[in-house]
Amino acid sequence: MRLVRIKFCGITREEDLKKALELGVDYVGFIMYPKSPRYVGWEGIERLAKLMKGVKSVAVFVNPSPEEVERALSMVDLVQLHGDESFEFAKEAGLKRLIKAFRVKGNPFVDERWKEAYAILLDTYSEKAYGGTGESFDWSLAKALVDEGFKVFLSGGLKSENVAKAIKMIRPYGVDVSSGIESSPGVKDHKKMEDFVHAVENSSKH
Repeated sequence: MRLVRIKFCGITREEDLKKALELGVDYVGFIMYPKSPRYVGWEGIERLAKLMKGVKSVAVFVNPSPEEVERALSMVDLVQLHGDESFEFAKEAGLKRLIKAFRVKGNPFVDERWKEAYAILLDTYSEKAYGGTGESFDWSLAKALVDEGFKVFLSGGLKSENVAKAIKMIRPYGVDVSSGIESSPGVKDHKKMEDFVHAVENSSKH
C-alpha cells in the first residue's frame, strides 16, 4: 500500500489515461481552464471520465461559476478550484468534494476553515499561469501546513528525480504532477509516468 497518493494532472489523451490507470494512480485531473494548453472541455471530460475505473476523477477550474461546478460534479468525483475562489463560494458548492489550490508566493496564509474541504493543493505562484509551471517552491512552507493538520497535495515542479525527497521532507497526503511527466504540454511521456510512480513507491520503503 502506497502511503502517499499520486495525482496525474492535465491528462488530455485516452492513451495517457489508460497508462495512468495501468500504473494504479489514485487521482487523474482534467483541465477545464480554456487558456491552458491542457484544456479538455466538457466533451473531453465526458469522454475521458467514462474510461475511469477505481481512480478518482478531478475537474480543474479557475474561477468557475457555481453552475459549472455543479455540472462537473455530475460527471467527476471532485472539483479542484485553482483560481481566487472564496471559502464562501466553495462552501456553497460543497466542500467535501472540493480541492482548493493555493499558489505559493512567500509564506502562504491558509484559513483553518479550508480543513473542511476534501484537501488543499499547494502549487508554485506564477504571474503567467495557473499551475503547470514546472517550477517548485520552498517546501518548508508546505511542511508547516501539513504539521498544522491540513490534508495537502504537493504540486509544482515535481518529477521522478525529486519527488522522493519531497515526500520524505513534507509527508503530504498526495503528490500532484503534470509537466514533470510530459514530452510537451498535454502529451504525457509514458516512461516518465512510470519513473514517477516508481519513485513514489520506493520513497515509502525507506
